[in-house]
Amino acid sequence: MAKLVFGMNQSLDGYVDHMGFGPDAELFRHFIDQARGQTGSLYGRRLYEIMSYWDEDHPEWDEARRDFAAAWRSHPKWVVSRTLKTVGPNAFLLAGDLATAVRDLKDLHDGEIEVGGPDLARTLTALGLIDEYRIYLHPVVLGEGAPYFAGSKPALRLVDSTRIGEVLKLRYMPA
Repeated sequence: MAKLVFGMNQSLDGYVDHMGFGPDAELFRHFIDQARGQTGSLYGRRLYEIMSYWDEDHPEWDEARRDFAAAWRSHPKWVVSRTLKTVGPNAFLLAGDLATAVRDLKDLHDGEIEVGGPDLARTLTALGLIDEYRIYLHPVVLGEGAPYFAGSKPALRLVDSTRIGEVLKLRYMPA
């Protein structure tokens, strides 16, 4: 059975914003290695549209970006959307009842399925479907934005903390 993992970069004051800050080279390498080991990714429409940037090569990319793109492209992406009619390569629209569709994904696969985006994570948290939360805590204060926990506040227990450069990776599981 697959494990659903919601992980994102977060500011000290609890916000996620890919335009406000991002990973340095060391953390980006961590994300490449993580992507290589994932079974797949589960995205809402907005984050899928952002991440689909990695579907096509760009001449300005360095080796690390090419490595990330190759890892990201290699596994399936499942997209939750009421408005998209088509998705890109190796991506599939999830139809029907979300809870049933996600439970089926977990039952049909092994390994880790990344959950992308706080809005989708909010829904999946309320349904009790997220197995692990990974916060990559950056030494940045934004003062506004989308919160990492956008809805219900799950009871969590810390299972691990690791420093990656200036970022603290915190792993939590439902209590």
